[in-house]
Amino acid sequence: MSRHERVLLDGPDGRIEVFVEPHTPATGIALVAHPHPLFGGTADNKVVTTLAKAFRELGCATLRPSFRGVGGSEGEHDHGIAETEDLLAVHAYARGRFGAGLPIYLAGFSFGAYVTTRLAKRLAAEGDAARRMVLVGTAAGFVEGARTYETEAVAPDTVVIHGADDTTVPLANVLRWAEPLELPVTVIPGADHFFHRKLHLIRNVIHAAWNR
Repeated sequence: MSRHERVLLDGPDGRIEVFVEPHTPATGIALVAHPHPLFGGTADNKVVTTLAKAFRELGCATLRPSFRGVGGSEGEHDHGIAETEDLLAVHAYARGRFGAGLPIYLAGFSFGAYVTTRLAKRLAAEGDAARRMVLVGTAAGFVEGARTYETEAVAPDTVVIHGADDTTVPLANVLRWAEPLELPVTVIPGADHFFHRKLHLIRNVIHAAWNR
């Protein structure tokens, strides 16, 4: 069983709460970002914990930060802009704690997937590109009740998973984003945005992708 830690980091605008689960020996470091904080998203979301579990099964130390205004994290919601800076601070902590030589994996769900694409772009520009990414229910295009997301381009080996019956982020939004990138999208039949009764399929897809 994994050992769960709650860590408070100094971020750009206050404390950042991070749930850390080490792995010994670690084969990598996985940062997992949660869904929209203004719509009930937390680091304990079932999709987020499923992603973290999949990466622990692959031998990674995992970190699940709380976005601004959630749990012990300070600061105000900034539509993904300041949240990207916060994730950079979590990345720096992870590097300092678990080592500079381990590969970094990024994962996110919904709003967290959107912010993760921004983080990936920044890390690549700073010379520490993620080895691979997993994006689930990615916020892209116009999302009812929220805003329009201009989701960043990602590497062609990014694992993108979406529910066929997602009404929060319609599948068509993600396909429009993925098409010019020539990015495959794994569609889970019968899955809604939160993957009720389909969480095990997320793990299956990740393991299959890593085994290839």
